[in-house]
Amino acid sequence: MKIAIACDHGALVLKERLKEYLLSKNYEVIDCGTYTLDSCDYPDYCIKACNMLVNKEVDRAIVMCTTGIGMSICANKIKGIRCALVDKPEIAKLTREHNDANVLALGACLVDFETTKKIVDTFLNTPFSNGERHMRRINKIMALEE
Repeated sequence: MKIAIACDHGALVLKERLKEYLLSKNYEVIDCGTYTLDSCDYPDYCIKACNMLVNKEVDRAIVMCTTGIGMSICANKIKGIRCALVDKPEIAKLTREHNDANVLALGACLVDFETTKKIVDTFLNTPFSNGERHMRRINKIMALEE
């Protein structure tokens, strides 16, 4: 699986640790930045990662900032993206099963790294349920983009 990751300066440390973790699990990781602790605008990096997903250059994306809120708002403005801000593995499971979320937003200040690894593992390994009620709801959401 190929994953695009992106962050702002507030989540750089988390992104670097997560990148190492994903590579150790044999995922292909495309690092969309940022690469320094210099103050930056998170939309620049979020857009890059999400566009890679929309263009089918990657299978999933993970975006991070201090709270995850800004990244999730930005990601969900991009046609074809269903981004969920997650702070528990159980929520990662449900957003994949019920919402077919394709982007995970993480807040660097929300959870410890051990929990983050569980969230990411769950998000990447949980399939969409393909349930009729879930498909109906997703189709209604996606129709808002038209």
